[in-house]
Parts: sequence; structure tokens; C-alpha cells
Amino acid sequence: MSDYKSEFMRVLDERGFIHQLSDADGLDKLLASETVTAYIGFDCTATSLHVGSLVQIMMLYWFQKTGHRPITLMGGGTTRVGDPTGKDESRKVLSDETIEANKAGIKTVFEKFLTFGDGPTDAVMLDNAEWLLKLNYLEFLRDVGRHFSVNQMIQRDSVRLRLEREQHLSFLEFNYMLLQGYDFVELFNRTGCRLQMGGSDQWGNILSGVDLGRRMTETEFFALTTPLLTTSSGAKMGKTADGAVWLNSDMLSPYDYWQFWRNTEDSDVERFLKLFTILPMEEISRLAALEGAEINEAKKVLATEATALLHGREAAEAAAETARKAFEEGESAAGLPTVEVPAGDLEAGIGLLSAYVTAGLCQSNGEVRRNVKGSAVRINDAVETNEKRVLTMQDLTEDGIIKLSLGKKKHVLMRPA
Repeated sequence: MSDYKSEFMRVLDERGFIHQLSDADGLDKLLASETVTAYIGFDCTATSLHVGSLVQIMMLYWFQKTGHRPITLMGGGTTRVGDPTGKDESRKVLSDETIEANKAGIKTVFEKFLTFGDGPTDAVMLDNAEWLLKLNYLEFLRDVGRHFSVNQMIQRDSVRLRLEREQHLSFLEFNYMLLQGYDFVELFNRTGCRLQMGGSDQWGNILSGVDLGRRMTETEFFALTTPLLTTSSGAKMGKTADGAVWLNSDMLSPYDYWQFWRNTEDSDVERFLKLFTILPMEEISRLAALEGAEINEAKKVLATEATALLHGREAAEAAAETARKAFEEGESAAGLPTVEVPAGDLEAGIGLLSAYVTAGLCQSNGEVRRNVKGSAVRINDAVETNEKRVLTMQDLTEDGIIKLSLGKKKHVLMRPA
């Protein structure tokens, strides 16, 4: 354990958030002596952030919790360029209308974790479109571009990896580093912001901003990044076989979000409790010590606490109870995901293969067939071995639903509309 003086750095260190620091001692002294302003940028590439962004959001949470002021910077301007970091090809150019719609969807999640307002530690939300769209290109080249070394830029991972693979890198994307660096300087001038945080893949971009800030303002700027998270099996956080784990409830239900955390690999439980819950470290240590079948209790705590932070305690408890009924009691629980089908289709009969694809439990008829052969398909809790089975109104339970199950953990209720 490092001997940091500031509470923020101690919290981040013991919970596993820190990967890279530009000046650990300097930042620690600054945080210990005054209220600091820091920012993280979020480009508007989708209508919701996914769980891969949650480490950054939790870092902003702890920043505010320990007495500092966080800024969530919406990339209304930089999204028009596209960050080449970690990409093998150029991002799709989005229309202004799409960017605005995405921004509106992304904004809502931050209010779940941060307190916004006008106080000294209240969070601030800004949009870099406010200054980037007004830039005069020649003035920008003269005032900002002259501080950037192309020699250094092509050594940054976001550029170097693309060039080494001989993959196309547009001049548009090459400018992204300049714009992100300029954001840092602009935020310093507007708010006194001196710290930029982000994922480790952003290290090069953030350092460019630190260097630009020093040159343009003669002030020391700071950089802090988190580890790029993968599960113990090597999978990237935020992605599953079923797609992205979205944070907005209209794209992923609280129940499915709870299930994502419940399915955490045993070896990831302690790490995820530290990063994605606000439980005291003593309680996390107790849960991490559980072994064998008891580790499932720790997973349920992780799922409930992580879901409570995003969707509220009531929704988290409801998801936990739904799961208990569905998995432990074998009941058709009303809180399970539901898919509606036209009553006429059910009266005529819906093939088993079609039903499972429609419900989103499988991606193709072939996948359903494989699961039928593996005895993983159950209709109303009974194993189904006939892939040609047809579901009709006769299969409806007293609750007016048909419960489709895939394995022990995936369930969808089919209901006639």
C-alpha cells in the first residue's frame, strides 16, 4: 500500500483504480492541499454508455466523494472527428442529429452517480462542441498546432499501431489528439481543471494535453489512468456473447444488468467489488474470503450493490428477488424479461426454433438445435428434446405466459399480445 496523503489517491490505490500517473507526488500534494477539478471525456458514439465506461464513472464518484469537483465532458465536438485509439479503421462519421441524440441518452447516467450543482464540489457537465465548433482553423494551427511535435504524435499508440499495421489513418483522426489536448487547456481556462483521467488506452492523448497545458499556460497539469479491464478469462469488460452491457435501462433491463454481475467469474469477484461497489473494504475482504459454493453469495452482493448504484436500491432488490424465484424456486417470476407475440401467431403455432430466436435467447436456428441436443432448452421448466416442437395457446400457464429457458440462468417469458 502506497503512502498517499490525499484521501482520493488512497481510495483509488486500495481499490485498484490506478494504472499510470504523470506525477504521483505532485498530484497527491495538490489533492491534499486544495479542492481540485478533474475531468473525463465521453464521446457520443452511442445512445448509451456501456459497462466498460463504469470504471471512469466510479472514479468520478470517488473524486467527488473525497471532496473534489468532477467534470463530465460530453464530446459533442470530438465525436465529429472520431478517436482512432484502439481502432483498426476509421469510425463511422455520425450526423449532427445522431450525435445530439446520443448525447441526450448518455447524459442521464451521470446523475445516478454524481451530484450536480453550483457548489465547490458539485459536478459540472460541459460539451466541447461549445468551443471546438467555433475554432478558426488558421488560428488553431498557429496557437495550438505549433506546440505539437509530429515526431511525438506518431509514437503515440493510437497512431503508431495504425501505421505499423499499414492501416488507413485519416488526417481527420490524426487531429483528434490536438483537439483532446486543447480541451484540457480550455477546461483549465474556464474552470481551473488541472487533472484529466481516463482509461489506459487514453494515456498518449492525455499526456499530449498535459504537455500542451504546460506550454500554453505555464501551469503543471496532471494525468491519471485506470487499467484497461478484462475478465480473468480475457474477455473485454462491457461485451458479452449477447452484445454490449448497456447502462441505460431502456437498452438493458435492471434484471439483465443484475444477471451480468451475478455471472462474474469467481476470480474476478474481489476486484469487481472494489471497483464497482462502494462497500467498505472490510466487508469486501470478508466476501472475498468466501470459498466454494459460498462465493455465489458474494456474487449476489456484487450484483445487487452494482445494480443499486445505477438503477436504485428498489430495482436492485427486485432483480435479486426475481432471480431467487426463477433459479431457486423454479417459479415463473413476473420480473423476468418478456417478449410479446401476436396472439394470432400463437394460435396458429410458433415453432420452437423461431420462438427462441425471437426471444433473443439464441442467435440462429442452428444454435437452438445445438442447445436442444444438449438438453439446455426448457419450456415452462420442463426439458424439451424435440426441436420440431410447436408452441401454442395450450402451452400458456395460469399466468398467461410461456416460460422459455436456456440453461439455468437465461429465461424469457413469452406473452400473447
